[in-house]
Parts: sequence; structure tokens; C-alpha cells
Amino acid sequence: MIAPIRTEQDRLTALARIDELMRAETGSAEVAELQVLAILLERYEREAFPIDAPTAIDVIRFRMEQMAYTQSDLARLLGRRSRASEIMTGPTKSLSINMIRRLRHEWRIPVEALIGRAA
Repeated sequence: MIAPIRTEQDRLTALARIDELMRAETGSAEVAELQVLAILLERYEREAFPIDAPTAIDVIRFRMEQMAYTQSDLARLLGRRSRASEIMTGPTKSLSINMIRRLRHEWRIPVEALIGRAA
């Protein structure tokens, strides 16, 4: 029987049932049950285990990792080594509009990721 997932025990029970249902025949009632349980589980986990959006610093560091950029690359982009150092060591002052534009244009970081929540 499908029921709301309200507790950790409910979550574990739903996970076990989902595991059983993964072998269900396409088009069967079990597949419909699997879909409903997956929706309920996703909602419970989103509310029980919220994930904060990354800070601008997190986003910059991630891009640097992805592209194998260094702090020197960031300094060249921003025009000042001291500013790159401030950003990398935090706590961070806000990025200027020009810095955001450079990061968006040169490193293809979405503006929304750079102006999200403060560090």
C-alpha cells in the first residue's frame, strides 16, 4: 500500500519497496507504484535533507577545478592578484559587476550562479 513518507523508517521502507519494484514489467501496476513511490521519496528527501545553493566562491572554485585553472588564471581574469587572493581565501567581499561580466564571458559561469546568496 502506498502511504505518505513522513519518517526515516517510512523512507527506508519505501526504498526497500522501490528496490523490489525495479524489476517490474513495463506497463504493469508495479511500475505505476514505483513512479508514485519515487515521487513521494523525492519530496520527503528534498524537505528532510535540504541542500543550500552554492555561493559564488563555490561556483568559481568548481569552474577552476573543472578547467584546471589556477589562482593566477583568476588573477589575470580579474586584473589583480590581491583580488583573486581575497576571493579564494574568503570571507568574500561582493563581486563587482565587471568581475561578474568577465567570469560570465570568459569562464562561461552563469550570472545567476555568481549573484546568488552571499558567501
